[in-house]
Amino acid sequence: MNRSEELRQEIYERVGEFYRTAHSPETFVPGETLIHYAGRVYDERELIALVDASLDFWLTMGKNGAAFEETFAEYLGVSHVVMVNSGSSANLAAVATLCSPQIERPLRPGDEVITPAATFPTTVAPLVQNGLVPVFVDCEPGTYNADPGEVESAVSDRTRAILLPHMLGNSARMDRLLEIAEQHALYVVEDACEAMGSRFDGQMLGTFGHISTFSFYPSHHITTGEGGALATDDDVLARVARSIRDWGRDCWCDHRTQGRNGACGRRFSYEVPGLPTTYDHKYLYSNIGYNLRPTDLQAALGLVQMEKFPQFVEARKRNYNALYSGLSAFEEYLILPTSDPRAEVCWFAFPITVRDNPKFTRNDLVQWLEKARIETRFLMAGNITRQPGFSGIRHRTAGDLAHTDAVMRGAFLVGLYPGLDPQRLDYVLQQFEAFFDRIG
Repeated sequence: MNRSEELRQEIYERVGEFYRTAHSPETFVPGETLIHYAGRVYDERELIALVDASLDFWLTMGKNGAAFEETFAEYLGVSHVVMVNSGSSANLAAVATLCSPQIERPLRPGDEVITPAATFPTTVAPLVQNGLVPVFVDCEPGTYNADPGEVESAVSDRTRAILLPHMLGNSARMDRLLEIAEQHALYVVEDACEAMGSRFDGQMLGTFGHISTFSFYPSHHITTGEGGALATDDDVLARVARSIRDWGRDCWCDHRTQGRNGACGRRFSYEVPGLPTTYDHKYLYSNIGYNLRPTDLQAALGLVQMEKFPQFVEARKRNYNALYSGLSAFEEYLILPTSDPRAEVCWFAFPITVRDNPKFTRNDLVQWLEKARIETRFLMAGNITRQPGFSGIRHRTAGDLAHTDAVMRGAFLVGLYPGLDPQRLDYVLQQFEAFFDRIG
């Protein structure tokens, strides 16, 4: 072992010591310790991975990024994963990929894309940014996902795609939705940013559509800090997605390992109309792209999180079951989550909708929980068509969105992430019980 390797080992040991000193789990004090709705779950291994990557001082995406893409693709069982710097960027790159002139049937400005109105802003924003027309449909009560009947009714002669978020990890009814897509030759984009680990009829979410997206923000199922990914089995879509991520560049080489002439061996012998002869392929741009690349530090963190993910899945399912069992006593007032019997859900959070009633409002219950140091969140953007930033966009609404409006009036989330232990969950349920005792 040379001196630099010895120093690395010493640093790892000190980082582990630092974790145990500065990041040790806090003692839970009911009513004082904040119970988060979501959060990162980590130990000294994540800190060591970050420090290890920083010692290499490879500041952009490198060997860890390639390893993460390979690991995540193997986990999903897909041919291609393209890592990006956020789930929002993944959505942007996915939509831009389907608009690329390099694919067989590109989406064009004015084309319609059906998507639920109960959604997150950066699920819809890429449609607007690419000149497409979102067609908003209602959600199903309890699942919070697109109603397949509403989707089918919304199809017009301008419809070219369906963009399906699996809300809070709960699977949309993919069998029926894929039938609709196939019948009308529509692209399917799965927004699985909240759905890592969930399945429908045994198949992993994020593997049904032409292209899918994931998020690794700290509140999500695994974290890379900021980070996200696209997944696809289509070779052309994968190549275009990498181009979109990498400034629109046509070259697909790994420049660190494939030498001066690249993987194709023709780096300096490309001939493209309108460009000087024998133009450098590294500087040929075939798409309107962005810089959506992650850093190697993020990927290093993600590789450690992937090792722990099976335990994270089990913890989320266990915490969901505990909350559902405890809150079932209050279904007179609360709509609890539901899912298709064929779905195996790895929940992002626990959604609750307050039924219309004369005794209390959502705000009354949320304020009670917040005062008890229990974090809550509303269900993303609620009805996105009522959000100020989306009020003037070109869109079409199919139906009256009545269930989506009910979500906007009455829905909220509490946490079930793996960092919540039985003591904290018991306290959450005790506070719900205390609230309902108070209102009689």
